[in-house]
Amino acid sequence: MSSNIVAIVGRSNVGKSTLFNRLIGSREAIVHNLPGVTRDRKYAEVEWAGKRFTIIDTGGFVPDSPNVFDRAIREQAEIAIQEADVVLFMVDANDGVLELDKEIANIVRQKEKKVHLVVNKVDSAIHEMLAAEFFALGLGEPIPIAALGGRLIGDFLDVLTANFRSNGSERDDEPRLRLAIIGKPNVGKSLLVNALLGTKRQVVTDVPGTTRDPVDSILRYHGEEIILVDTAGLKKRKHMVESLEFYSALRTLKSIERSDVAVVLLDAERGIDKQDLHIVEEAISRKRATLLAVNKWDVVKKETNTARQFELLIRRRLGMHDYLPVIFISALTKQRIVKVVELAKTIHAEQCKRIETSELNDAILPEIEQYPPSYSGPKEIKIKYATQLKTRPPMFAFFCNHPKFVQESYKRFLEHKLREHFGFEGVPLTLVFKQK
Repeated sequence: MSSNIVAIVGRSNVGKSTLFNRLIGSREAIVHNLPGVTRDRKYAEVEWAGKRFTIIDTGGFVPDSPNVFDRAIREQAEIAIQEADVVLFMVDANDGVLELDKEIANIVRQKEKKVHLVVNKVDSAIHEMLAAEFFALGLGEPIPIAALGGRLIGDFLDVLTANFRSNGSERDDEPRLRLAIIGKPNVGKSLLVNALLGTKRQVVTDVPGTTRDPVDSILRYHGEEIILVDTAGLKKRKHMVESLEFYSALRTLKSIERSDVAVVLLDAERGIDKQDLHIVEEAISRKRATLLAVNKWDVVKKETNTARQFELLIRRRLGMHDYLPVIFISALTKQRIVKVVELAKTIHAEQCKRIETSELNDAILPEIEQYPPSYSGPKEIKIKYATQLKTRPPMFAFFCNHPKFVQESYKRFLEHKLREHFGFEGVPLTLVFKQK
């Protein structure tokens, strides 16, 4: 149902970051600085032939080093492998098979993940024979590439994405709503999940067919089954101590990818900060219906309009995402937790809504006529009609004479008008402009 998470692992200096930068089309990787860890992590969205996946770069993997720096990198690599759907194990064609490569291969093999063995620095056809040596690692057929020069990258991406789902296809045939409760550490995610599952009318069972994460649970709500996507914290592992924030970031990404609706939990005592906004952005960028639940509302000292003022503050911080609904709850006292489920069901129905073309144009074309798009060039932009291309998430196409010159501000104006006429509360919209 979701784009895949792909982790690049291997020892130092085999070209992992070079491949990462090649795939995201930039010399400078997107870096998320996370407090409390020893090295910047990198992850980004990649699209190839209509298929999207998340790529994760990791540091050089040193399995048994006592060095604190190496240990932290090893933890991060292990977490990346644990959370990934596909592992790219990268080696260096010029170095041949080293003992460290064999050690890492053994670790990767034990994880029982889909693995592609990528042999880097194969700069010409003459050097392709060097890749054959790596059959000895027992990880299948080696894939030769040259990350720096881009040689054979397209062929490699074809192999990598062969079984990935296209962006335009339906996520899957799962009829049940998938709800992910995400947020920063210690905002009460587990408490809220337990509170939802602990009420008398709700039953916890194993989700049949869920192989990617067996701790997902079913919330039975008024006869309807809702899947609570696992958002549990770090599993009890001896060595994963220094990379909690990295784990949390990957866990959030994975939970978002596997959900229909994301509930971003905020701490009422701390308000909304940059890290909260980053989590919201991750959900919106993946086109997930999203709502904000302000937890620990029971401990806030209240005066007249306290909730309203708090909500206005949140909406100012959200900026262009101010269409997200906000609800005030307490997971501890179970105050309004049922309304979280009701609101999630409501916005899920919104993202599945389809507007008939005639109804859409009857509402939008008069708005366009009253406020036409501006353009500094010699030809004016004329939008002839609009239609909804798909749902979940909703996508609208506007047909016009000069689609490339429609300004971002006017796209936001049209999005605002779509919401004004048709709702879509909590739902990211996609607008595309096509030549008539």
